[in-house]
Amino acid sequence: MTYQDNIRQTSQLVAGYKGTWDGIDPESVARMRAQNRFQTGLDIARYTAKIMRADMAAYDADPVNYTQSLGCWHGFIGQQKMIAVKKHFGTTKGRYLYLSGWMIAALRSEFGPLPDQSMHEKTSVPALIEELYTFLRQADARELGMMFRDLDAAREAGDLAKEKQLEKAIDNYETHVVPIIADIDAGFGNAEATYLLAKKMIEAGACALQIENQVSDEKQCGHQDGKVTVPHEDFLAKVRACRYAFLELGVEDGIIVTRTDSLGAGLTKQIAFSKEPGDLGDQYNSFLDCEEISDIAQANGDVIINRDGKLLKPKRLPSNLYQFRPGTGEDRCVLDCITSLQHGADLLWIETEKPHIAQIAGMVDRIREVIPNAKLIYNNSPSFNWTLNFRQQVFDAWTAEGKDVSAYDRGRLMSVDYDGTELADEADERIRTFQKDSAAQAGIFHHLITLPTYHTAALSTDNLAKEYFGDAGMLGYVKGVQRKEIREGIACVKHQNMSGSDIGDDHKEYFAGEAALKAGGVHNTMNQFAA
Repeated sequence: MTYQDNIRQTSQLVAGYKGTWDGIDPESVARMRAQNRFQTGLDIARYTAKIMRADMAAYDADPVNYTQSLGCWHGFIGQQKMIAVKKHFGTTKGRYLYLSGWMIAALRSEFGPLPDQSMHEKTSVPALIEELYTFLRQADARELGMMFRDLDAAREAGDLAKEKQLEKAIDNYETHVVPIIADIDAGFGNAEATYLLAKKMIEAGACALQIENQVSDEKQCGHQDGKVTVPHEDFLAKVRACRYAFLELGVEDGIIVTRTDSLGAGLTKQIAFSKEPGDLGDQYNSFLDCEEISDIAQANGDVIINRDGKLLKPKRLPSNLYQFRPGTGEDRCVLDCITSLQHGADLLWIETEKPHIAQIAGMVDRIREVIPNAKLIYNNSPSFNWTLNFRQQVFDAWTAEGKDVSAYDRGRLMSVDYDGTELADEADERIRTFQKDSAAQAGIFHHLITLPTYHTAALSTDNLAKEYFGDAGMLGYVKGVQRKEIREGIACVKHQNMSGSDIGDDHKEYFAGEAALKAGGVHNTMNQFAA
């Protein structure tokens, strides 16, 4: 309903109670409804799933329509990010939030800082989703509240045109609520455990779940060593568990992102079950590093595979893990991706060891030979040394072209000595256009940075501590923080307003009328920032 429709509908409702509800102001109700558009997490999941599906279709039509997100570890961080996006770009279109399991482990666990190994409480994942959406909904309520104040001022001034303009803006208000791609790790257990957690995450508002093909109890960060994958059928059971959770809760277009860590994973915990040559289990097992034996007595207490009439003994480590043949990572990634898309996944995530478009495109091209509209979510990871990687890529390209690179030492390209050089400038330009270029050339629909706000929080705190506790003293805060907030229009410079003080004042007035004791009077020091 429009703003005026809401007022009329509530007026009729109040009138039906024959005077007993006359203390209820229909316009106040309309305002509160506008400020609380999403009443449950499932409302959010259904709304954002449609956004993401439309964005995926737009990307299929033209890869210039790629999307982006940043990882956020707190509701306030996510809220400020989306407020900034609306301020600078006028719309949230194509911008999402990413919920990183790494950051939950490092920052949100009751155990304290943990590595990204699925040791944190799994309940903290849906809790952060709910927290993020609580803060985004509050950002809506705050901004709409300011629009309502402007509306009241226009009425008092008799400015009918301004009043109509504001009512139209309220009716067409763009919410800060955007899709969240949420990391469910390797499912935190078996398929049933995955299903139960998926339900909680969807109920909290997640429209997109990202799940990886590692062993749950051996899960490692995608940029660490020691990763162990599971056979395809084990992984697909968890993919189906996520789909069942979406369907049970009525989010019929929920998105499943399947991540393969096979490029960097050289181990498996188990040999896949195979019924016949060439089936999925047999294909998985074909990558095992095996040695042929002639006598079964040579394999006492070991596992033997029969392939093409030959007896093969997979190499087993003291950890009881089996290893894959070196150099099979890309082939396994391609098979993982094709298999996932053929069994219900919507998007792919290939965890790579460096941001190299040709490497990513090489795998995506092979996948698209089978699944033409395959597309990726890609981690623009802080674990990559972007400066060094791209300077080395330019160095190698120049070398291949026969260009003179004698002025550069490939092993020292990270050095500040090379800043401002032709090579460094070309590398920076490649970094700047990486997302656009890889969206066009490597099938990347969504670019995200997993841990950016972890690093920005550390950097900004370091800068403030250096200045404030040093010679600058209070000027370190004023010059480095508050003056910039004021001049750059950062919303939370008015931190009382940001925390909901004005929303509370509105409610006090709705509930108590002239008797309301409001906090936003002339003596509120936030008024110093009005200019």
